[in-house]
Amino acid sequence: MAKPGRPGAAKGGKGPTKGTGGKNKRSLEGRGPTPKAEDRAWHPAGKRKAAAERYAAAGGKGAPGQRPSGPSRSPKAKAGDDTENVTGRNSVLEALRAKIPATAFYIAQRVEMDDRVKEMLSIATNRGIPVMEVTRPELDRMAGFDGVHQGVALKVPPYEYAHPQDLLEEIIDAGKTPLMVALDGITDPRNLGAIIRSTAAFGGQGLIIPQRRSAGVNSAAWKTSAGAAARVPVAMASNLTSTLKEFKKQGVFVLGLDGGGDVSLPALELADRPVLIVVGSEGKGLSRLVTETCDQIVSIPISTATESLNAGIAASVALYQVATIRAAAE
Repeated sequence: MAKPGRPGAAKGGKGPTKGTGGKNKRSLEGRGPTPKAEDRAWHPAGKRKAAAERYAAAGGKGAPGQRPSGPSRSPKAKAGDDTENVTGRNSVLEALRAKIPATAFYIAQRVEMDDRVKEMLSIATNRGIPVMEVTRPELDRMAGFDGVHQGVALKVPPYEYAHPQDLLEEIIDAGKTPLMVALDGITDPRNLGAIIRSTAAFGGQGLIIPQRRSAGVNSAAWKTSAGAAARVPVAMASNLTSTLKEFKKQGVFVLGLDGGGDVSLPALELADRPVLIVVGSEGKGLSRLVTETCDQIVSIPISTATESLNAGIAASVALYQVATIRAAAE
């Protein structure tokens, strides 16, 4: 006599089901052995193999990374941005030279005409940018509090940010070894501008800022960068930690700057590799998640009488060190 089934057990047989070795097993017949992990393009091992092959094909230059497929991502403006007034002769001239799509060029009445002002007027006239002669008090208002305009200003649209992956690919395609800077919690646009300027000075190819809790490329950043913002692209990451992890998968070494780092900057051995330097805020430093994501935490030796370095200065020192090591290796 058959024993009653346990409560909830299925009654009756309706053919093979999953796990019985029936239907699903038969459907696999003839497909051959499962490919090795490294032969599956979507598998991490497969991606590493593809990265190594690409790195070798490039002669060991650039980032040994696998580019994700899909359409190119178009730059976007930081949410809430409006038109900006770029002020100062160097900044305005560099913006005009870079063909930033300006909508108006403002010049003070009876301004001192030097070679830079003459070139600005020439470029603006040739490009059809309206030239507006205004009073100095009006320029003072446009420059804002503590702004120095030197008699000129340029109205520009909101800054268009690159996508981090597009930025990395452009650097690789140009045959360069990536040297970039990422900012973690930098909210002062003047620090951002200073770091953009240092990045340009020491051969860096771009910056990455997070979408939230970060300074954007506004008029203050333009001014502090002394025009470098027209030459060095800035990318925006929706999630900085995720972006760092993606870059690491593609062979970029992520170095965080922190006073308590386990590697001293003079002893840095990764400078000749693809590098992304992460700079934290002056108050809190690097966030926990970013710190855990970095390949190394690097410290800059300073006098015990000084508690810490300004974020812009720390970035400059690190960029200089990397540039010096790379120059010596050439």
